[in-house]
Amino acid sequence: MNTTHYPAQVVFETPETHTLSVIVDNEPGVLARVVGLFSGRGYNIESLTVSETEHEAHLSRITIVTTGTPMVIEQIKNQLDRLVPVHRVVDLTVSGRVLARELALIKVKGKGEARVEALRLADAFRARIVDANIESFVFELTGKSDKIDEFVNLMGPLGLVEYSRTGVAAIARGPEPM
Repeated sequence: MNTTHYPAQVVFETPETHTLSVIVDNEPGVLARVVGLFSGRGYNIESLTVSETEHEAHLSRITIVTTGTPMVIEQIKNQLDRLVPVHRVVDLTVSGRVLARELALIKVKGKGEARVEALRLADAFRARIVDANIESFVFELTGKSDKIDEFVNLMGPLGLVEYSRTGVAAIARGPEPM
């Protein structure tokens, strides 16, 4: 009897980017515990924002953008849910009804034609000038992360000096709370 054994088929899952909203107690050390969970397991945080959202209840919302296979994303959510100061974990990406925005400050120096082009592009992207002098501008831009990426890339050859980004703030559409 001749039996041929074939190796098990390996299935590779494609990494996905997910936006997680985590409601936590607003107390010292909570953010360190959440970030420690990611670093201890080798998960990457692409964006992180934190703010108190319910003053009377002493609750904060942590918005985390991370990338991983569907299995890794599930592990992250389950492990976050088990942390003591965590009240709720919601994967906003799964609902498909997420509003996500980021704020950036972009400093551009330039004179002559480069300066004119930077102003023209800022107008097209609806960037606000928040500081200006004869040598440079600081633009404020709010929008989706890819819009900010595109603006920063266009400013590169025009005299981009530096930029600072807030990280993603996200909320689900519709009347229901998280």
